[in-house]
Amino acid sequence: MTPRELIGVAEVPGGPPLRLVRRGGDFMILLERNELMSSRMRGSEVALGTMTCDRLGARPAPRLLIGGYGMGFTLRAVLGLVGPDAQVTVAELVPGIIEWARGPMAELAQGCLDDPRVTIRMGDVGAAIGEAAAGPERYDAILLDVDNGPDGLTRQENDGLYTARGLARARAALRPGGILAVWSAAPDPAFARRLAQAGFAVDEVRVRARENGKGPMHVIWFARV
Repeated sequence: MTPRELIGVAEVPGGPPLRLVRRGGDFMILLERNELMSSRMRGSEVALGTMTCDRLGARPAPRLLIGGYGMGFTLRAVLGLVGPDAQVTVAELVPGIIEWARGPMAELAQGCLDDPRVTIRMGDVGAAIGEAAAGPERYDAILLDVDNGPDGLTRQENDGLYTARGLARARAALRPGGILAVWSAAPDPAFARRLAQAGFAVDEVRVRARENGKGPMHVIWFARV
């Protein structure tokens, strides 16, 4: 078996550190013994981007907020589908994630961080959602791939995104017909009910982790205003 090689360690504000490891040509980001993401398990992250854009349809100059850069698969999927006037903000809490994207994982990024449509915002995506909810500039879509979904692992503060209050704030940050798309490693019926109680029309989709249709089953909720 090909051994794992530790590439780097990134500090998480308010949580344990992340480790980037490589096994052969595959990268993995680990939290202690938990594998948070892997370059070979990209299918559901790609689907988060493509399925959100498919549901949005053609909108002039759409504004999208992506919570969590990860390995960039969702961002790249979005950029491949939105037009030249789109504005895509990526909120990433962990500076080391972006450093890895520009360093050892630059080949995976394929220049997406330097796309003129992209703005990288370092900090909690919850703050970006709160600003949009309180101001005139709202989003057509908010895509959350934060932690491991509603049942998070990395930091307790992430739980606030998925509470009734957090969902109400996200709804207020969206334009009419806008979409809140939430990725999760596992089903969560209680969270699905909270989405509906927050006034969203909810579509729950199950997607395989790998693009070839194999691997674990992940869940994406598409919640429309």
